[in-house]
Amino acid sequence: MNKRKIAFFDIDGTLTSERDGSIPDSAVLAIREARANGNLMFINTGRCYQNLEERFRAIGFDGYVCGCGTNIYYDNKELLYVHQSHETVMEILGQARKTDIDILFESRQEVVFDLARPLRHPDAKRQYYAFRERHYDMSHALEAEDYICDKFVIWYEKEEQLAEFRKVSDCYFDCIDRGGTFREFVPYHYSKATGIQFLLDYFKLPAENTYGFGDSNNDLPMLDYVANSVVMGNAEKKELFEKASYVTGKASEGGIRQALAYYHFI
Repeated sequence: MNKRKIAFFDIDGTLTSERDGSIPDSAVLAIREARANGNLMFINTGRCYQNLEERFRAIGFDGYVCGCGTNIYYDNKELLYVHQSHETVMEILGQARKTDIDILFESRQEVVFDLARPLRHPDAKRQYYAFRERHYDMSHALEAEDYICDKFVIWYEKEEQLAEFRKVSDCYFDCIDRGGTFREFVPYHYSKATGIQFLLDYFKLPAENTYGFGDSNNDLPMLDYVANSVVMGNAEKKELFEKASYVTGKASEGGIRQALAYYHFI
């Protein structure tokens, strides 16, 4: 029997401190130690590849499951990439404008806001300026014939806007509640869970060797799917704790290292 374990880590609030977004040294050292012991260590994130900052890559993972299972890398090689057509993007863009919501399209190459009108939601504005501070090029015209995306997120003000928007988006995408008036949209048949199965098949590993680390609602497919689900102590949703095989400490208080030690990775 293959005894090698494979672990999957969310980023925000899991790898990073829930206090200030930093990466605790204890997490970095524990992940490197677990990998040195022969285990496979992967980031499993809703972020697309271009939004994996160098500080995360420098930790030393075996690879990445990006965009909620739509883009997978191992040993610096791309194993899977799924994107939406320009025609689909235009349908979604048209409905976003019709319903007057803020929308951010994401792909492995870039992130692009629709700026046909000024952004209205405070969190959308905050995200836009955060990308600008990191010198992201967000200039690609959405209407350009070569523009495609992998997934997207929206910010809205009223529930009626979301309901109307979903009359189009539900034809192609799952809607993930990220809290408040923020929603994430991922193409049907792809999730953090499908990314895990892809790699289990690739490495020929049994399901019982899987471990998932998360703290938010878009981690639910991953936590449901793995045999051993680790929920960070800083998680807020009760649904997450109901899925937990083990509740570890907060990300800022050594939670990653605590769980890896508990499960004998280190």
